[in-house]
Amino acid sequence: MAGGKRTARELIGLTLDAGTWVSWDGPPEEPDGYAEELAAARERSGCDEAVLTGEGRVGGRRVALIVSEFAFLAGSIGVATADRIVAAVERAALEGLPLLAAPASGGTRMQEGTFAFVQMARITAAVMAHKAAHLPYLVYLRHPTTGGVLASWGSLGHVTAAEPGALIGFLGPRVYAGLYGEEFPAGVQVAENLAARGLVDAVIPAEDLRPAVIRILSVLEARPEPSSPTPGPEPSGEAKPESSGDAKSGSSGPSEGRALRAMPFERSMRAWDAVLATREPDRPGVRELLREAADVTPLSGTGAGENDPGLRLALARFGGAGCVVVGQDRVSQRTGHPLGPAGLRVARRGMRLAAELRLPLLTVVDTPGAVLSADAENRGLAGEIARCLADLITLAAPTVCLLLGEGTGGAALALLPADRVLVAAHGWLTPLPPEGASVIVHRTPERAPDLAEAQGITAPDLLDRGIADEIVPDAPAALAPLLERALRTASDLPPEGRTAARAARFAR
Repeated sequence: MAGGKRTARELIGLTLDAGTWVSWDGPPEEPDGYAEELAAARERSGCDEAVLTGEGRVGGRRVALIVSEFAFLAGSIGVATADRIVAAVERAALEGLPLLAAPASGGTRMQEGTFAFVQMARITAAVMAHKAAHLPYLVYLRHPTTGGVLASWGSLGHVTAAEPGALIGFLGPRVYAGLYGEEFPAGVQVAENLAARGLVDAVIPAEDLRPAVIRILSVLEARPEPSSPTPGPEPSGEAKPESSGDAKSGSSGPSEGRALRAMPFERSMRAWDAVLATREPDRPGVRELLREAADVTPLSGTGAGENDPGLRLALARFGGAGCVVVGQDRVSQRTGHPLGPAGLRVARRGMRLAAELRLPLLTVVDTPGAVLSADAENRGLAGEIARCLADLITLAAPTVCLLLGEGTGGAALALLPADRVLVAAHGWLTPLPPEGASVIVHRTPERAPDLAEAQGITAPDLLDRGIADEIVPDAPAALAPLLERALRTASDLPPEGRTAARAARFAR
């Protein structure tokens, strides 16, 4: 078939629970001027317009759908098509439904010209109103998706996936060749390239779209609600860091509105021992946390052409608590991908997602420090740290921070302020690597162990000073119930005063 690998009806049948599709479409208004072409398109496609809209169930959950039919005039958007799309988006918002859009389109319908072209703004307004109601908007870009469709409702998803091998680009290659007399560079307007560059979150075959939607909606369904019961076991008092011997409890001072708990920690352990433990190559990090403790849908990049392997972004569910995860990947950072400005912009995308979807945000701090390079300076590293920090402090969503290991410099600080702060037993926080601090104070890196001890960088130090609320085990599998409880506790806190409370913990 020309265009997408499956028709609109075939994709609907693959995605929805059997027998649940209900069409929302009425007869489209007949435009003037190209009746024969419309009749031929209806005959060829078996559809009365270039999109089908309606609702069904995916894993038992009601979902609204907008699915393009490329065989109908290349999936182009005329005024009647826009009427149908806008009506579906508005109905989804009114009925509180998640919305899945699956475009496959060449863009504006040229037979209708400028007035059809400006309908993209109208569709965009409807999508933004749906998102403003904190309802999920999911996009599945099919082959091909170009022009005004990609430049409007095709690029606004909270989560965006693409069909394998799909042609996705602003200006179609045939138009480019006709205008400029040469072929568009190969491999650019392809789904896999867009995923590699952080423009789409994943490349997913149509057969896998249904389970992907179910996973995403399960996170939203597990959104912690205020005043929900607090699940999960209390810290047993028996867990301890793997390297510690006879442990004794860390102290926990009183704090307004918070109960500080400490898992046992050997106070005699030197700060330098904790530093060395977090630098062990086989020490678990955010990858293991997401694999062993959560049900995860990975996301990718900023959505604006940037990605950073040093920063993981995902929708995740820890037990019964769903959240957005922004986590620093120590393995990538230590193997050639130190965290840079793009990674911080990915983190800020995660913060926006949390606010729009009314999900808690979990930040995972585990970094040897941000990249140090001329390129990073030229791309505004310091300013991006500041904006990330500002966005996190002022975020409307509940927030939890897990200091999982290394916490060095501005890259760590950018993800630290939260409603609840958990620190792993060997976690630590410092303005510079201890060796760098030693160079400043003693003019040699050799005094790093002494300086680490003097600076008060360890988990018990952070707990004593009110910077952290709780010391937790290093083992990822043990963290699932503790993170679930922390996410629920943060969601129980009154929204008013979040900003002041996040800053106030550093004044104690």
